[in-house]
Amino acid sequence: MAGLFVLAEAAGRLGIVSTAQFPLASTVLVTAARLAVDPEFLLDVGATFAGWALGLLLTVAVAVPAGLLLGSVPPIEAALRPVIEFLRPIPSVALIPLAAFVFSERLDMKIAMIVYASVWPVLINTMYGLKEVDPLAKETLRAFGFGRIAVLLRVSLPSTAPFIATGIRVAATIALILAISTELLAGGSSGIGAFIILAGSSPDGLTLTVAATVWAGVLGVVTNGAFAWAERRLFHWRAAR
Repeated sequence: MAGLFVLAEAAGRLGIVSTAQFPLASTVLVTAARLAVDPEFLLDVGATFAGWALGLLLTVAVAVPAGLLLGSVPPIEAALRPVIEFLRPIPSVALIPLAAFVFSERLDMKIAMIVYASVWPVLINTMYGLKEVDPLAKETLRAFGFGRIAVLLRVSLPSTAPFIATGIRVAATIALILAISTELLAGGSSGIGAFIILAGSSPDGLTLTVAATVWAGVLGVVTNGAFAWAERRLFHWRAAR
């Protein structure tokens, strides 16, 4: 990162890149530092993370039970697999204009787009994790008289938990991307995306836009790092193995 910053600064200072097209890296860094204490920008960050958190929670609440059901009952998976394979490749960003007609509230639309984009990694990881469960452990519980639900809760779900955690970590990053993208493309009065749109009409709009984009990237890295740290702490035995 430091090397990239030096190269960008040198390119601007030497005239390789026009500062009218892209501001100096030092100017962007100073502006980003000012945004860190700007109450309006912090409110927009809070609005983005509120939608992100609600969307991610709803994603987990939908995708984990659905993944457990599909992974545990092969006939249901076989019936729904064509639907999943049809919906999964559709670019989520391309659906934002359609969602704008369906949802009158911008927060509802943001959450819906987050759920649609983020549900797939959690769903697929949950289904894949169930296939990796030790069959001997399941047969042992069945031999002691435990039913299907008990085996699922006592063996399958704990064994699948690391896979679910990985899916949630991937989904968290996707959810942040969709939250900001929805704010950018569908408009609204709050959020990092809305701040970037408004910044474009200000006198130093280019610098503000780049600085806000830098913060969006930083927040994405921090979010992914926090989930990765939690995953290592909760499932340290898996990393050791």
